[in-house]
Amino acid sequence: MNEIPTKPYLLRALYEWCTDSGYTPHLAVVVDAHTRVPPEHVRDGQIVLNIGALATHKLVIGNEFIEFQARFGGVAQQISVPVGAVQAIYARETGQGMSFEINPEDAPAPNEADAEASGGAPSPALAAVPDTDSGDPPDDPSGGPDGGPASPARRPFLKVVK
Repeated sequence: MNEIPTKPYLLRALYEWCTDSGYTPHLAVVVDAHTRVPPEHVRDGQIVLNIGALATHKLVIGNEFIEFQARFGGVAQQISVPVGAVQAIYARETGQGMSFEINPEDAPAPNEADAEASGGAPSPALAAVPDTDSGDPPDDPSGGPDGGPASPARRPFLKVVK
């Protein structure tokens, strides 16, 4: 019997905790061939996504994918992130949250419809930070303004879950 992974349940629970507490939930994602978001915000193969209610539309945190619509540069786009590619979920305001190990075997198998749409090859990796309606600038996943570490007030405090 296959064991049901706990990761999507933990992601949903921490998302709910963030929103119930008035915090803005963010995902740290390792970008792979199955991640579908605009590529211009990928930094070192990773991206941070604001998944708060003001930044997303039709958010679904499923067992295999996290999907939603977000605006990037004023243009609405469909976003899709494999649950296996989520490295962490945390509250932007406090840094509290949880991190996860990324296992290559957690990646979903390529979808046949994706392969057909791209001529038989998987689509290229994509990623971005969505605009928010709150007027806050998008987060820079690379850290501080000089590319160094992020300020301590914004550094997530995360627990690794296997």
